[in-house]
Amino acid sequence: MHKFMRILVFFDLPVKTKKERKVATQFRNFLIKDGYYMLQYSVYVRLCNGLDAVNMHKERLKNGIPNNGSIRVLTVTEKQYDSIDILLGKKLKYEKPIEYENLSFF
Repeated sequence: MHKFMRILVFFDLPVKTKKERKVATQFRNFLIKDGYYMLQYSVYVRLCNGLDAVNMHKERLKNGIPNNGSIRVLTVTEKQYDSIDILLGKKLKYEKPIEYENLSFF
């Protein structure tokens, strides 16, 4: 039986020049194409079905790392991920409501 796990990717990429912005956009597009979604700015997450899938996606990340950047990967169980607390400050009049992506299993 496989255990559902999440891979969280945290990254800082330089974006001062046009070329750096292009590389950062390519990396974000790589993450999205590989099944990640943005949890918050520069933090992406992906659901995996077991350690084999986690290891496969970690290898893909290693092969897709931009030359100039800092990337961290954290793997947690689905139970640990579910324990995330979302802390929000006071909403200002001009802010839009935050939309959350729900994951459903059938």
